[in-house]
Amino acid sequence: MTGRPEILFPLFAGLETLPGVGRKTAETLSQMNIEKPRDLLFTLPHSVIDRRRKASVLDVIAPATATVEVEVGRHIPARQKGRPTRVEVTDAATTFQLVFFHAAGDWLDRQLPPGERRVVSGKVELFDGVAQMVHPEYILRPGQAGTIPEFEPVYPLTAGITLKTMTKAVAATLDLAAPLDEWIDPALVAREKWPGWHLALEAAHKPEGSADLAPTAPARQRLSYDELFAHQLTLALARAAARRAAGIGTNGTGRLRAKVLDALPYKPTGAQERAMNEIAEDMGRPIRMSRLLQGDVGSGKTLVAFIALLIAVEAGGQGVIMAPTEILARQHMESLVPLAEDAGVVIELLTGRDKGAERAAKLKALAAGDIQILVGTHAVFQGDVQFRDLRLAIVDEQHRFGVAQRMELGRKGQAADVLVMTATPIPRSLSLAQYGDMDGSVLDEKPPGRKPVTTALVSAGRMDEVIEHLRGAIAEGRQAYWVCPLVGESEIIEKTAAEERFKRLRAALGEGVVGLVHGQLPSAEKDAAMARFVGGKTKVLVATTVIEVGVNVPNASIMVIEGAEGFGLAQLHQLRGRVGRGAASSTCLLIYQPPLSETAERRLAVIRETEDGFRIAEEDLAMRGAGDVIGTAQSGLPRFRIADLERQAGLMALAQSDARKLLADDPKLTSERGQAARVLLWLMEQDKAIRLISVG
Repeated sequence: MTGRPEILFPLFAGLETLPGVGRKTAETLSQMNIEKPRDLLFTLPHSVIDRRRKASVLDVIAPATATVEVEVGRHIPARQKGRPTRVEVTDAATTFQLVFFHAAGDWLDRQLPPGERRVVSGKVELFDGVAQMVHPEYILRPGQAGTIPEFEPVYPLTAGITLKTMTKAVAATLDLAAPLDEWIDPALVAREKWPGWHLALEAAHKPEGSADLAPTAPARQRLSYDELFAHQLTLALARAAARRAAGIGTNGTGRLRAKVLDALPYKPTGAQERAMNEIAEDMGRPIRMSRLLQGDVGSGKTLVAFIALLIAVEAGGQGVIMAPTEILARQHMESLVPLAEDAGVVIELLTGRDKGAERAAKLKALAAGDIQILVGTHAVFQGDVQFRDLRLAIVDEQHRFGVAQRMELGRKGQAADVLVMTATPIPRSLSLAQYGDMDGSVLDEKPPGRKPVTTALVSAGRMDEVIEHLRGAIAEGRQAYWVCPLVGESEIIEKTAAEERFKRLRAALGEGVVGLVHGQLPSAEKDAAMARFVGGKTKVLVATTVIEVGVNVPNASIMVIEGAEGFGLAQLHQLRGRVGRGAASSTCLLIYQPPLSETAERRLAVIRETEDGFRIAEEDLAMRGAGDVIGTAQSGLPRFRIADLERQAGLMALAQSDARKLLADDPKLTSERGQAARVLLWLMEQDKAIRLISVG
């Protein structure tokens, strides 16, 4: 099957092929991301109108929709221009009014002749205690009333598209959708009691009450699963293609690793040991490693990464570790140098600052294999950077890197293994959506010596107490961060706020005690201010969020976050992770401006209760939605039409194992179920994935 299967042709035709859809309607629908009939199938109703027949409008609690049979009474003409015409009608229990604005009298006489019976359906409202129905949606003779749907689906609409147009177009599309062979594992369908694809579509578009609209309704679950399964099948195919690309088995002797582990003042955690073993096993295989190392703030990723780099060196090769910014690359360098000294290996830093002769010398040593471990920014991707034998590439803070960059990275080292590290705990469903093509290792224990951080909420009215508390702590030789409020997109306002806070603290605590960094400072000044704080010359560092990632000052044991209600959960967690790195017990003070909104209150409560980054990430996902947690702009997160990553997290894991199993049993998708899965990939527009099968 090289092209789209014929059975799907009608679903990929123009929208104008549908009854009631002309060129103008088609253009309007395309603004809702509906460009072909297939998109209508996956645009599900968000609510439902109950139009089941009632004896009287008294049987519903206004305002609500009612469908009742009435006897038509007198017509009350509009008293003045612009006022409505009213028609009195009587149902089985009461008399009420139908209200019409701008209705031509002869039309009303034909529709509602006095003395005759009609079935009307519309929204009942109370006006001065009298029930009325404004512009009923249906007025029919009793014999025709069977055409009124008991439950009418309500679709998302936009200006220029009526519910009637939408409902008609969807109904026509459902008729075009032919039943397709089952692509889900039959045992799973039976276990979950899911309907087949076509039945699921029918049920999702014809809900019989609000239970059918919930993400947990079997038809919706099934359709969500189809989306997630197609996505995971694509990632699994990408993973299989990457694994077919030749790798090199890199097996170390263990000699250098033993030196480093023996020199450590503590024993690695169980999670660290597990991750080191998983990485060593992967590197030893002749296929390329593609692994994600997730670790919360301070879970000891640096050690795991270094041990992996040593495997490459023990096997006679080289390793590289890349960070997104120069500050972070320098920090990696600082933390790795002592470990490299224990191991006796040559480590070097390469950033955009290296120029001329110095850069040339480094490149020459790298090409000759004299530099065993290189630390750098993404500048190490430039064409003139050549390794003698690159075995392992480590990328730090991956979520600025999509699948495409991962593939680019692989090309540099011909067959180098790839390890991606992220300090941002990602909820399982999102990490599968984004990194489903990779294997994962998670560091979920804190190394010994990391003390818990006490977190307290303080109202902005008690600012003077906070400053007094700081004065006492400085006298004891401690250091503190003071993070200024986040002001939308405006770095200028943030800078002003930081400068004001700096002046106030300097006045209260004395000259030379307080330092300042913000986004508007030139790099050299920023570095100098950081260096003074790291060296202990300044005791309090006033900062905007530039210190969010990766700054390591073990002596800093107090974190003050001003305007804490304005920060996201992940940011608060990252900021708090800057303290608690040394011997002293640490505190994080969240200063907020009352009154707090309900969301802000819940966010601050979560931060106060737990230091578990994964739990915080799950909460963040529940509160903000998937796009915001990773920042959709750079997340590479797929857009799902039906599946809801927040509420259907379990389905994503199921889809991943199902997709991987199907490919393991049937790598070319030639079995009956494999062929059905190909149709699904075409249906879900995963054409890239289909090319991956044909390549294989």
